[in-house]
Amino acid sequence: MRQIIILINSLILLSVSAYSDDFKLEFEWGDIKECSTGNPNRVNNPIFKLSSVPEETVLLKFRMTDKNVPSYNHGGGKVEYLGANIIEPGAFKYKSPCPPSGSHTYEWTITAIGDKKKKLGKAKATREYPE
Repeated sequence: MRQIIILINSLILLSVSAYSDDFKLEFEWGDIKECSTGNPNRVNNPIFKLSSVPEETVLLKFRMTDKNVPSYNHGGGKVEYLGANIIEPGAFKYKSPCPPSGSHTYEWTITAIGDKKKKLGKAKATREYPE
């Protein structure tokens, strides 16, 4: 009986890791305005291209981190997931990149959420701004 339970738990862990390993993200900055941090309501998000989004996803949660200044809160947003693999500008508002000099490296993390707020997987992508 114990071997069956261990086998079932192993299969569950494999299926959960398959979600997070397969879920991928790419993004383009597009036409966002640099340093639009004073009024985040005027900033469009980048263009996001997703692949292998977990099947039971109902919501995508976005978060941006400046890898050079990780303590700065750029925020993010939430988008209802209806099966589209491209999230266009204007889907949510956040504080745009604003490197004080030169460029910084920014990382977007997208968390796929299912029913009952269950986390199904995460995807990350990193890019410099300005490029």
